[in-house]
Formats: sequence, structure tokens, C-alpha cells
Amino acid sequence: MPSQARARRLAERIKVIVAQQLEHGVKDPRLGFITVTDARVTGDLREATVFYTVLGDDDERTATAIALESAKGILRSEVGRQTGIKHTPSLTFILDALPEVGRQIDDLLRQAAEADAEVSARATGAEYAGDTDPYRHPAEEDRD
Repeated sequence: MPSQARARRLAERIKVIVAQQLEHGVKDPRLGFITVTDARVTGDLREATVFYTVLGDDDERTATAIALESAKGILRSEVGRQTGIKHTPSLTFILDALPEVGRQIDDLLRQAAEADAEVSARATGAEYAGDTDPYRHPAEEDRD
């Protein structure tokens, strides 16, 4: 069984090869503005998953996914030629959800900041409902 370090090196090499081929080798008009974000290879080096993002709307993402499926054979052949390994891993392309998750986190942080600002605005000039120190102290109980 290959080592994890070898799988990581192969994944990084596959990421570079696929990105270069998408930029220079694949001339599909359906291919949008794509960025290869990551690649992962199984422990037996038989399957590779390539993560990508597409700048644009849902139609461009769909068209890019179709273009990647049609170019999968060419990309796999190029990966096999450039890596020189005995068995070329099969490629699977997955749209990376990282940008959408990042936008959701930004929205949640913005909402939290607005809520904090509202609470601090309401707290300005507020007074305690009771004593400033509502806790009993042992020294006071001894005097009683």
C-alpha cells in the first residue's frame, strides 16, 4: 500500500496538471472561469477527486460541470502521461462549496455585529434594577 505522503504528492501533481490542461488544453466553450482548489487521492491511488470553483451564476456552474465530464478522458490521459504511474487514477470533479460557505459566515458575522451594536446602544445610559452589588458578603452578615 502506498504511503500517505505519496498520495498527497500525487494529489498535488494532479491538481497542477488538471489546472494547466483546463487553461491551455481544453477548448470547450462551456468551460467557465474555473479554479481548481484541491485534489485528493485515495490511499490505493486508484481514484482522484478534484475540487473546483466557478466564477458566475448557476447556469455557468452547470455548463462547466458538463464540460468537465466531457473532458474527463482527455484530462485523465494527460494525468497518466505526465505522472508516469502504472495505474492512472479515475477523476471525479466536485464543485467546491467553500465560497458559498464563506459568504454565509460573513453574513452571520455581520448579523452578530449588528445585534451587538443594538445591545450596546440600548445599554447606554441604563441603570441597575437593584443594588450595584446584589451579592451578600460574609462581613455584613456577621454585623447583623
